[in-house]
Amino acid sequence: MVIQMANKWTPQSWRDKPAQQLPEYSDEISLKNVEKELGKMPPLVFAGEARRLQEQLGLAAQGKAFLLQGGDCAESFAEFNANKIRDTFRALLQMAVVMTYAGSLPIIKVGRMAGQFAKPRSSDVETQGDITLPSYRGDNINSLEFTKEARKPDPKRMVIAYHQASSTLNLLRAFANGGYANLNKVNKWNLSFVASSPLGEKYQDLANRISDAMRFMEACGITPDNVPALKETSFYTSHEALLLPYEEAMTRTDSLTGDWYDTSAHMLWVGARTHQLDNAQIEFVRGIKNPLGLKCSPALKSDELLRLIEVLNPDNIPGRLTLISRMGQGRVKENLTPLIKAVEQEGLSVIWSCDPMHGNTIKSSSGYKTRPFDAILAEVREFFTVHKEIGSHPGGIHIEMTGQNVTECVGGADAIADEDLSSRYHTHCDPRLNANQALELAFLIADELKDIRKDQDHNYESQDLSAVE
Repeated sequence: MVIQMANKWTPQSWRDKPAQQLPEYSDEISLKNVEKELGKMPPLVFAGEARRLQEQLGLAAQGKAFLLQGGDCAESFAEFNANKIRDTFRALLQMAVVMTYAGSLPIIKVGRMAGQFAKPRSSDVETQGDITLPSYRGDNINSLEFTKEARKPDPKRMVIAYHQASSTLNLLRAFANGGYANLNKVNKWNLSFVASSPLGEKYQDLANRISDAMRFMEACGITPDNVPALKETSFYTSHEALLLPYEEAMTRTDSLTGDWYDTSAHMLWVGARTHQLDNAQIEFVRGIKNPLGLKCSPALKSDELLRLIEVLNPDNIPGRLTLISRMGQGRVKENLTPLIKAVEQEGLSVIWSCDPMHGNTIKSSSGYKTRPFDAILAEVREFFTVHKEIGSHPGGIHIEMTGQNVTECVGGADAIADEDLSSRYHTHCDPRLNANQALELAFLIADELKDIRKDQDHNYESQDLSAVE
């Protein structure tokens, strides 16, 4: 199956395609001035970093690594601060070390951070009482306040988003490479409100075992000073490729290869509402060389997925494309199985990742949008079960989470109930897992990865015995 796109790709060629989920700016001159200003800004990430991420994702496509992708539903200008960034980074570190220890796999850490501002909406407008205004689409477009002025799309907000992303990246790089990720500090990564929970005790036990292993290695001469991987970590950023004027302005030619890279993030994904084959978002991302993600909803059929893969990864490059399933509890086997089988039959190299958040969103009796934690865990289990039945590789997890002590998703070790949601419900858009819930999910994934490792070890032992016989 070969699909020929009609036009030659350029960073601007998306403008000739139908576009979904883009704001209508009333001041075209101001928009053009902002695009020019952003086009002169330094890149936020570098092409070499994106290539390194793609190489690591290539291992995940083979079952030799696992992708952990998580962070805010939508970053906000108002809640931007160093402590929030640190706590989310720390929660992801906790999750990664739990999964690494159990699964004996490298964990590729990718944050929904430093650029995840824009959000697709089910309706262009929102009505409260007898007033109807444009929907809130993320802080880089308009403001959450329900006023006519606040909801008016303002292109200058893209410049604010750029500077916030730059500051976030500076801090993340400092945390990742400045000693904060040192495995000798694994006991200090526990957030205070997590440490007092049963999960905190479970994590502390694992941290103590890692510390014992570190002391043994140091006695053998293996220390963070002579093995930098013990004190540093690779951390990448990602966001949805939704606000295309911003993405185009941040797209630059790599001086080493001559290829185009979107320097706003290491990885970009296309959401389920905007992955129409001949529309603007697919047209834009097909030409950039960053690793890409594609959300797969229950509505996506096998033939459509194969056409999208052909457009997004025509050379079948390992690590280029991550397929992020978002099916909902109880619908994974029915909807994901045919997609995996179709991809396997064509011999296509992809990473299969599970988004257990978006298919499990409900409205609580108190009126809050929430996600039952039991449903999230159930979808993750179903995801692993389907891959085990088919014999394919479960390659990653994609979650909306925060290191803050929020009450947005019901359930979990803290038994957050419907009546608790109002106490610390801080999200600007969709409900997020708090650090306790994220850690509980990590232990579940760790158990699944451990089972896969045991099965692989058993198969290797059986093969060895057969060879001896």
